[in-house]
Amino acid sequence: MSGPDARMPLTPLIGTSLALHAAALPTAAIAPERWPWIVGALVADHLVILGGGLAPRSALLGPNVVRSEAAAASGGVVLTFDDGPDPAVTPRVLDQLDAHRASATFFCIGERVARCPELAQELVHRGHRVENHTHSHRALFFFHRPSSLDREIAACQEAVAQACGRVPSYFRAPAGIRSPLLQGALRRSGLKLVSWTRRGFDTVARDPAHVAARLTRGMRAGDVIVLHDGSSHSRSTARPMVTEALPRVLDAIAAAGLRAVALGAGA
Repeated sequence: MSGPDARMPLTPLIGTSLALHAAALPTAAIAPERWPWIVGALVADHLVILGGGLAPRSALLGPNVVRSEAAAASGGVVLTFDDGPDPAVTPRVLDQLDAHRASATFFCIGERVARCPELAQELVHRGHRVENHTHSHRALFFFHRPSSLDREIAACQEAVAQACGRVPSYFRAPAGIRSPLLQGALRRSGLKLVSWTRRGFDTVARDPAHVAARLTRGMRAGDVIVLHDGSSHSRSTARPMVTEALPRVLDAIAAAGLRAVALGAGA
C-alpha cells in the first residue's frame, strides 16, 4: 500500500459522526421518547458533513491546502489550471506563461493525459507541475465508493507517471467538491488535497476583464488562483476565456510585485 498508513485516525468530524451514529440506535432503544432529538441530531450531522464537502476551502473533512505558505514566503502567487490538457488550448496557455516567465500547476484529467502524453510531457519540459484531477472527472465523483475513489485516483496517477515520469503529489477534486470518504483515498495514494483562495469562474463567464479582476482584486502572496485550460462540459471554443483572461492576470501579478509560481515542497 502506497502513501501514509491507511490506519491513521479519521478526521475529528468523521470520528464524531460515526460515534453519533453508533450511539443513536441503542439510545433510541433505551429512551424511545427521545427519538425526535436523535433524528434531529443525525440530520444536523449529515448537513454539517454535506456542507464541509460542498465548500471547496473547508478543512472539516480533512487537510486542505488553501493558501501556499511556501509561495507567500517567496512573494509568489500559485497559478493553477484544471481540466486539461487540451491540444487546442493548453499550448496557447503555455506560450502565454512563457512570455511572462511564469510557472504553474496543471491539475490534469488522467484520460486526457493518456490521449495527449506529448502535451503532458511539454508541460513538464517547460517547467510546470502536472497533478491529479481524477482520471475521468465524473460529475458523480462525490458519491463514489472507496474502491471507485481509489480507482479514479490511481488511474490518473498512472497516466501522469507514464507520460511525465513522476507521480503527482497533489489532488484537486472536480469542482472542488469532496466526499467524506475522499481523505482515506488520498491518504492511501500519498496525495494532498488542494483548493484555492481565488476562483474566476472562467468556464461560465463571458468577460475576460471581469474574470481577471475577480482573480486579482486584493491579491496577496500565497494566494492560489484557479483557471481552466480544458472544459469538462463541452469542446474548446475558438477563443477560450482562459487565453483572454490569463494575460491580464499575469500582468496584474507582475504589477503587484509578485511572481506566478507552481506548487512546491510543503505547498
